Amino acid sequence: MEKKALGRGLDALLPSGRTTADPERGDVQELRLEAIVPNRFQPRQQFSELELAELTASLKENGLLQPILVRRKGDGIYELIAGERRLRAAKLAGMQKIPALVRNVSDQESMVLALVENLQRDDLNPMETARAYQRMLNEFGLTQEAIAQKVACDRSSVANMLRLTSLPAEVQHMIETDQLSTGHAKVILGLVTPAAQISLAAQIVSEQLSVRDAERMVQGHAEAKKAGKRPARAPLRSDLEERLQKRLGTRVDVQRGRRSGKIVIHYFSPEELDGLVERLLD
Repeated sequence: MEKKALGRGLDALLPSGRTTADPERGDVQELRLEAIVPNRFQPRQQFSELELAELTASLKENGLLQPILVRRKGDGIYELIAGERRLRAAKLAGMQKIPALVRNVSDQESMVLALVENLQRDDLNPMETARAYQRMLNEFGLTQEAIAQKVACDRSSVANMLRLTSLPAEVQHMIETDQLSTGHAKVILGLVTPAAQISLAAQIVSEQLSVRDAERMVQGHAEAKKAGKRPARAPLRSDLEERLQKRLGTRVDVQRGRRSGKIVIHYFSPEELDGLVERLLD
């Protein structure tokens, strides 16, 4: 994924370098660790014990160089938005309080900021990113185009990541544990049945096959032939599909015959369908 200033980014909310309290704005506060609850939208599920140990040592030596980001939940409780590793390391370092920026943000903004922070630091494995995108689709009704705009990547990158969530759990685990790359996953997705996908994934891992080796295996595979290959698209058709996809924020296929044809609009959640209907009828 091309590295840009992702979405609004954390820079819009977090100052760089060592932060001190601004008494006029009252942004940075010292909060007790027990008053902060985890971010329920945290996309990252795996944390390196070695990295946490190094960060803990750094906190003991230098203190916290950047505050965490939280939002108020009421009754003196705050929910973490960004800074999960810093919060965990602070607990391991025996700190009682931690500098925090308090912001009033929605659930959707909280999830986007947590995702952006991890993407900026390359902290997520592909499955964590894919599941975060899927939650944005399911829980907030965002289109692929809307997600792409928020995390500053192209829609096709979002679509490709979302496809990973359709793989069998066994294959997803291999991606999570870095046994398979996203390149391997793309090849595996060329097979139709879960059984064939699991079998190929296991063979890739056991034989340490490269992506090119896996591609050669799939080319003659019966399950891949069932999926078939799309015919080359005419430039006019591709241009029309591109314009429709940009307008609707989702995948669109234009299928033309000699005199007639059809336009297929794809959606990936009931909420996304509602959004498409609104745009089409607007």
